[in-house]
Amino acid sequence: MGNGRSLAAFIWGFEPQNDDARPQSRSTSPASVALSKELRKRGWKFVGPTTVYAFMQAMGLINDHVEGCVLHEDVKRARESFLRPT
Repeated sequence: MGNGRSLAAFIWGFEPQNDDARPQSRSTSPASVALSKELRKRGWKFVGPTTVYAFMQAMGLINDHVEGCVLHEDVKRARESFLRPT
């Protein structure tokens, strides 16, 4: 994706650092809007902020499971042990 970075490193570069939104309360985020704009600028299609947000959820960039959800802690642990691509 430029500068010798992989697609994975490019996408993980948009991982939100401080995401204070209530869990499961939205379908987009500032990070998904930014990633969507960057992908579209590079010629990608069908990558609006909502689609990108769902992708970010599926890939683990965003953990918006509510506290107490059986998946919240699993996703949290997986994110803590995940080595971000460079």
